Amino acid sequence: MKSVYVAYTGGTIGMKHTAQGYAPVPGYLSDALKAQPEFQDESLPDIYLHEYPELIDSSNITPAHWNLIAEDITKNYDNYDGFVILHGTDTMAYSASALSFMLENLSKPVIFTGSQIPFSQLRSDARDNFIGAVQLAATSDIPEVCLYFHNTLYRGNCCSKTDSSGFAAYQSPNYPALASVGVDIAIKKRLTLPAPKGPLVIHKMDTVNIGTLHIFPGVSAQVLENYLRQPVKGLILMTYGTGNIPSNDKALVELIKNACERGVIIVNCSQCLKGTVNMTTYETGSILERLGVVNAADMMVETCITKLSWLLSIHQDPEVIRSLMSISLRGELRTIDNQ
Repeated sequence: MKSVYVAYTGGTIGMKHTAQGYAPVPGYLSDALKAQPEFQDESLPDIYLHEYPELIDSSNITPAHWNLIAEDITKNYDNYDGFVILHGTDTMAYSASALSFMLENLSKPVIFTGSQIPFSQLRSDARDNFIGAVQLAATSDIPEVCLYFHNTLYRGNCCSKTDSSGFAAYQSPNYPALASVGVDIAIKKRLTLPAPKGPLVIHKMDTVNIGTLHIFPGVSAQVLENYLRQPVKGLILMTYGTGNIPSNDKALVELIKNACERGVIIVNCSQCLKGTVNMTTYETGSILERLGVVNAADMMVETCITKLSWLLSIHQDPEVIRSLMSISLRGELRTIDNQ
């Protein structure tokens, strides 16, 4: 029988209603699963549920929690066919992206899921998300970190939460879904990463000093200057369209130039949910390329943040980091080679 390791980190899926609102309740989810006959069905794989000692709302997730999850997977890697991470929805895309970089040579499915409504409530989406994720973890053989929600399996570093309350809470605007679950489970193997050749390696993540700045009409150079003060090491610049900034603002441009020269990694990420950065289309974008700003291409902002944080955790040389930010390491960049 196939076996799946389920790491329950917290989140809405295992919450119950309290006087202060929904909150994680230790032991509740395990008891609830045992009480439901469908979870004893012989068609399901053998499930081992490990409840973390400190169940947290995903809004409180930090790189330290990502390290804990990565270590947990590594410790149990040889004993299970796949892994499911039960996680809160608010930062699930960040966590799935982070783990994709931290787990090198992953050859088994690691699938994040959760729910918009707790398992304890009548109309909860938790049951279907949990069962679908477990079945895919046991049988799909997809060698990457994924996110499963509302009958759809996404590449973990290609998706974003786009709906705060709907059941179809996630989208992968720039890369197709890896699988869909309906009457049948349809896995698109041609879209998945190839199986690795080496053993699993874990790269831990540090808390690093980076930021994001949303460009908007009238944004001042002083705001950017504050963002670039030491000890900042990186900045995700959320630009217009295909990667454009107000290039007429010479003070703004000079600040970006000086920051790049002193080793700050600045990444050009589009504000648009779908599409790609192309810094050669307009003069307002090409100036960033000349200054040494990294092209994020079609990466989601969650991916830019976690990839840059990870690279800054394991490398010191700014040029090495800039180079690796521009290379697809875990399938996170899909269009940059076609520009």
